[in-house]
Amino acid sequence: MSETRSHGRCGFVAVIGAPNAGKSSLVNALVGAKVSIVTHKVQTTRARIRGVAIEGGAQIVLIDTPGIFSPRRRLDRAMVAAAWEGFEGADAALLIVDAPAYLAGSGPGGADAAARRAAADTDAIIAALRRRGAKAHLVLNKIDKIARPKLLGLVKTLNEAGIFEQTFLISAQNGDGVADLKAFLAARMPGGPWMYPEDQLSDISERLTASEITREKLYLRLHQELPYEATVETDKWEETNKGVRVEQTIYVARDGQKGIVIGKGGATLKAIGAAARAEIAELIGRPVHLFLTVKVRENWAEEAARYREMGLDIVD
Repeated sequence: MSETRSHGRCGFVAVIGAPNAGKSSLVNALVGAKVSIVTHKVQTTRARIRGVAIEGGAQIVLIDTPGIFSPRRRLDRAMVAAAWEGFEGADAALLIVDAPAYLAGSGPGGADAAARRAAADTDAIIAALRRRGAKAHLVLNKIDKIARPKLLGLVKTLNEAGIFEQTFLISAQNGDGVADLKAFLAARMPGGPWMYPEDQLSDISERLTASEITREKLYLRLHQELPYEATVETDKWEETNKGVRVEQTIYVARDGQKGIVIGKGGATLKAIGAAARAEIAELIGRPVHLFLTVKVRENWAEEAARYREMGLDIVD
């Protein structure tokens, strides 16, 4: 591993927004590697994950936060609290907005429930930033899916809030506008030593990364069938002369969910395991032997140990 630079520029950038706005996709694009999982399911990111991007002599530490929404459960409250904690003390903040969803959800009728929630959550975040007297940079995402006249109208509407210093139009998925945003952030980083070695892309451990990868494959495979109440923990990480033995437990809330995850004859669990094993092996550069177990734990989202595993604090 390379040494940490003792000079240059380094700072923190909080990436906030409503669930499914594309925060993790943007962090991955800025880092140039996958450090946060991405699924179609909202509220996929549960903990603060730091991705490390380098641009010239600047190190940009990106804080990928959980989506900010109206919390109902204890886990929801913990995730929203983590998002706002990631915002505090950052050298710059990006508010990511799913432009097509916001336009659909804030317009007159016809929008689906998800778009209406996305627009309402974004409006609530903007209101919260105004109450805090905070400034941010507006990043409109998924611009490739919206006509330019409508996009420019949205830029004007959102900037009426008076809290945005700069506006960027990007597509995190195809890379449009990402390089300009990265250069802008690099120029804003304060002078000082780098926080991480040059070859380190994230601050989360291999164990937690492995859990996140398996959780991603779980949701990608069972996006419609499996509710949000599922998590993955890495119970064992053992280095051997043949690679790494990884044992993980998938926790679900009800017996019926266990059967969904396992699938007929174990086929679904086998497919999830194969996809996760391949990505973990590629990430660490060593063969991986992955063993998955599915357990029912009805109140896992209320247990302190589960919160510690995700790097969250319990919020009552």
